[in-house]
Amino acid sequence: MAGGLIGLVLTGSADRIGVEPFFMELIAGMEEALAPAGATVLLLVVPDLAAELATYARWAQDQTVAAVVVVNLVHDDVRPAHVAGLGLPVVLAGKHPGPYTKVVTDDAGAMTTAIETLSGLGHRVVGRVSGPAELLHTVERTLAIRSAGAAHGVTVEIVEGDYSAEAGVRGLRELLAGSPAPTAIVFDNDVMAVAAEQELIRSGVAVPGRISLLACDDSPLCELAVPPLSALSTDVHEHGLTLGRAVLGLVRGEAGREHPGPAISIRQRESTGPAPA
Repeated sequence: MAGGLIGLVLTGSADRIGVEPFFMELIAGMEEALAPAGATVLLLVVPDLAAELATYARWAQDQTVAAVVVVNLVHDDVRPAHVAGLGLPVVLAGKHPGPYTKVVTDDAGAMTTAIETLSGLGHRVVGRVSGPAELLHTVERTLAIRSAGAAHGVTVEIVEGDYSAEAGVRGLRELLAGSPAPTAIVFDNDVMAVAAEQELIRSGVAVPGRISLLACDDSPLCELAVPPLSALSTDVHEHGLTLGRAVLGLVRGEAGREHPGPAISIRQRESTGPAPA
């Protein structure tokens, strides 16, 4: 596999994807795992599913890549079977019912941890700005946070976002307009959480005195925010390492199997505190 390319296609706005630390750290981990084998990641950003599928077909026809990693899995996702049907080895980042090599993180456990932490601080109404509802890990998080809320006597209100800064602010405003308004909000990524915190500070709303914030996808953005954002922390670099190793195993002839992703923990910083009296 010396000199091989591993294909990774991200669908969406290049501007938005470019500011997400998650994917840059994920790719860095993949590169570290692949480098000893002389392989590297070929990243392409495309606008929609049709362009993504066309990219896979072109890569297969031209023998551009040795394997493909598929991310952001959705319900009835056509991509794994499409890639496999083209004769390309495929590794999935996330849960999928098919017999594919995959790396799976505990998204449900992350939401359970969030509710346990916030309910322990006295919060009884918790909001969440989710990622796109069609993503499988978004659904897993939604089911888990509602189940954990019910178990801990916490009301959970959810609005859908798209991981952008604008969606973070929009979701914040929608949640705070509810009755009762949440005293804590969980955001499905760091970009939305940072944007929401900036909006609250501009509006004179105390964080965490009036409202506590908790981000998924811990990153330097969370550490540099003012106040620093608490986060559900997955070692994204380690996740990338696991994906890279799974790819190497697959192209060397290993049978497809599920690899556990890195454990999820919570890093409590200054953006979370007791619920206001």
